[in-house]
Amino acid sequence: MTAQTATDLSLEQRKQFQRDGYIIIPRLFENSEVDTIRDAFMEANAKGPVPGLSEINPNFRENDPLAFYPRMMHPHRHPEMNIGPLAMSTMLDPRIGAVLADLFEEEPAAVQSMFYFKPPGARGQDLHQDNYYLRVKPGTCIAAWTAVDAADPENGGLVVVPGSSSCEVMCPEKSDSTLFFTSDHVPIPEGLHEQPLSMNAGDVLFFNGSLIHGSYPNESHDRFRRAFICHYVPAASAELSHWYTNPTTFDGRVIDIPGATGGGPCGVATEAKGPH
Repeated sequence: MTAQTATDLSLEQRKQFQRDGYIIIPRLFENSEVDTIRDAFMEANAKGPVPGLSEINPNFRENDPLAFYPRMMHPHRHPEMNIGPLAMSTMLDPRIGAVLADLFEEEPAAVQSMFYFKPPGARGQDLHQDNYYLRVKPGTCIAAWTAVDAADPENGGLVVVPGSSSCEVMCPEKSDSTLFFTSDHVPIPEGLHEQPLSMNAGDVLFFNGSLIHGSYPNESHDRFRRAFICHYVPAASAELSHWYTNPTTFDGRVIDIPGATGGGPCGVATEAKGPH
């Protein structure tokens, strides 16, 4: 199969995104591009977590695989590192921008980049909704989740709850720390169900900020489940959480979006620094 050009979303793909809250674009990135991303981030983490970039959690146990391989937050903000320009160019790749422009039906802006290593034995991320953290108004955010390795249920691939994108953003409950490294859990609404996803390296999953999604532990013996993930909002958004600075359009303009107001779904301002 050849890579799909990002400008030719079919009517069925658009309908699926509206109905289910997500679509997968197969092989949006070529193998050589994925190899470059994987190798650059593995080299950056060769000696373990990088201060100022890796999300170092003092609560990780010594034998926790994520203690050596925590997720990297906002690598595009680090032009002094080899991964900085790579993260920025990938985040603003025009193929992603074209899909987002179709899905938002307006100009998109990038607000976050992340890299997840998820080595064998790593815990997962409990079910959550991204716009709980980004607090975009009006509307919502969209994530572009690029598989850097093949991702499936064995190595902790994503699960989604189709149709939950039509739900309100909910106040999370407490997650199970034996299974998940994040603290928030959003229960599945009655009548909806989890759907595990299988993706090949280079596939990109686009999903709505209200979609309930997460992942379970990597139960494989020797397979990473690496992913490069970015979040985007409409450039004309009226509000965005103050953690997401310097929203950047796909033509490189840094724009201003006012900080989110109000208490959020829990009645207090969300202080989390990013989607979990």
